[in-house]
Amino acid sequence: MADRMAQLQKLLAMDPNDAFVLYGLAQEHAKRNEHAQASAYYDKCLAADPLYCYAYYHKARSQQAEGDLSGAVATLRSGLDAAKKAQDEKARSEIEGLIEMLT
Repeated sequence: MADRMAQLQKLLAMDPNDAFVLYGLAQEHAKRNEHAQASAYYDKCLAADPLYCYAYYHKARSQQAEGDLSGAVATLRSGLDAAKKAQDEKARSEIEGLIEMLT
């Protein structure tokens, strides 16, 4: 995993606004249970691409892991709007499912 993190950091250095790389870094932090860092990278990903629907879903999972259920639901509601704008039915369905589970 350290190699993957290093590779992603190198890619990020070439393009600090690459949503895919930012999402990958967030996922790596989440795998390590570093949820605060993961959330920060999900936020950077969403700043670069507000329609990156799965960043909302996984950010909410990190917030859930940290015990921030109200924050997770708020993130998911924003993600639901993004999924509708992006016309991403799969993401919309998964986000709705997680909202139902958390509320």
